[in-house]
Amino acid sequence: MAGATRARTNTAGSKGVPRAEREAQILDVAAAEIARVGYAGLSLAVVATTAGVSKPLVYSYFGTKDGLYLACQHRAAAVLGDAIDEALDGAPSTLEMAQRTLDAIFTALRPRPHDWKVVFDASHPTEGPVFEAAHDARARIAEQASRGVSAFLDDRGLFDPADRSALTAAWTGVVSALVAWWLAHPEQSAEAMTARSHRLIATLT
Repeated sequence: MAGATRARTNTAGSKGVPRAEREAQILDVAAAEIARVGYAGLSLAVVATTAGVSKPLVYSYFGTKDGLYLACQHRAAAVLGDAIDEALDGAPSTLEMAQRTLDAIFTALRPRPHDWKVVFDASHPTEGPVFEAAHDARARIAEQASRGVSAFLDDRGLFDPADRSALTAAWTGVVSALVAWWLAHPEQSAEAMTARSHRLIATLT
């Protein structure tokens, strides 16, 4: 169940754990911390303690707080962005495209629902590599939304740029609201949210 997944804390302190696995465990803890307190509140000491490793080990893997944040940001952005691209690829320009996009988002977020908050964290600096990574991640998702909406409207002979902008804003708001509702209801699984989105979209047809 999603709630159980979100509630569990990973520990990475046992010796003999392969580096790739240990890094993933540390990133899982760090992503959960970013979702909770944002970049501004992210503490390598807290991450190390929660992950069951030493603070120097976290530094040796990620260098700095920014390095750890960037690793979380890059991972979350790739998982979400790649899933949405796959959903849009070859999708019909109907409401099925919207459904496929939501399916992809909930499926991609199943292991770590808080990755959504990592991508959309706004407490980071307003310049520098951290800002650029966060901006690029959100810009990719915005471009995907615009691309999907444009295909939907083009198929219906609607080419007004303002129409596209308005519907893109509406669609983005719907997606954000659904994910926010899910995060506020951790007892709901990704599968339950997929089924719910199917029901809700079906009311539009």
